[in-house]
Amino acid sequence: MSLSTSPAPTASGGYGAVTEVPGLPDGFTGTFTDTFATVDGVRLHAVVGGDGPPLLLIGGWPQFWYQWRLMMPALAEDFTVIAVDPRGSGLSDKPATGYDSATLARELHGFMAELGYGRFAVLGHDIGMWTGYAMAADTPGPIERLAVVDARIPGVFPSPPLIGDRWTTDFLWHFNFNRVHDVNERLVEGREDIYFGHQFASKALTPDAIPAEAVDVYLRALREPGALRATFENYRAIDATMEQSARRMAEKITIPVLAVGGAASVGAGAEGEMRLVAEDVTGVVIPDSAHFVPEEAPEALLDVLAPFLAPYRAASSA
Repeated sequence: MSLSTSPAPTASGGYGAVTEVPGLPDGFTGTFTDTFATVDGVRLHAVVGGDGPPLLLIGGWPQFWYQWRLMMPALAEDFTVIAVDPRGSGLSDKPATGYDSATLARELHGFMAELGYGRFAVLGHDIGMWTGYAMAADTPGPIERLAVVDARIPGVFPSPPLIGDRWTTDFLWHFNFNRVHDVNERLVEGREDIYFGHQFASKALTPDAIPAEAVDVYLRALREPGALRATFENYRAIDATMEQSARRMAEKITIPVLAVGGAASVGAGAEGEMRLVAEDVTGVVIPDSAHFVPEEAPEALLDVLAPFLAPYRAASSA
């Protein structure tokens, strides 16, 4: 493993350095910097800053660390924030395989160890919820608390029918599309604005809840070499993730878990999902939000995170 805090090499590493992206809160680049570490040959990127006990932020599809931008300054007042790009996203490497939850979890544990964090809390959204659960179940020791936001975990949540009710079909049709080999990449390449633009417009509370400027940031990152294939690999690996989740369910995780759902998306289903796999679960539904809670309702999410993370912060400063 190796660690680097040097500026992001945009010519070879793609797009997504903290100094490149628009729309950041005032003073953001004075607090946060790009950090890299190599874990088992895979170079991972994170944006790191703040003061206090470490808090790992794991984002979802089809995003990267940038999705946390509106929350990171407030979190950095109480925590050292590590907003990571898991393999395949942002400035991290994009290997051909290795997108199952066990591999992602093992890699992020290694990443945190390389940064020198032996104990930490985790906040995961969407696919980050899959990975956060896998981290807590597979290697529970380092994780103090786990907060998860608006997702269904393959292998925990029963797979819906291919053709179901209208809402479920509209909400989840991308799963099967993303799992197809090759043809989906050829259909989407050059039309990223159509496909991913539809995802942001249809899975948010309103079509413009995620500003066009932010969507353009995600589109630019997805147009980098290897990014389109890598983002689909998260779904092509679901078969392995489902098998891994089924094995994990034999024993519930015991750390405190906060399960958050957007009212117009997963809603209370996030809590129900985590009660199947964890013993100590608090559930919250965020009103006036759909799937992209960290961007649609950042203040509301911060409000529910604060009391949940307060015991972790207090214990770390004692």
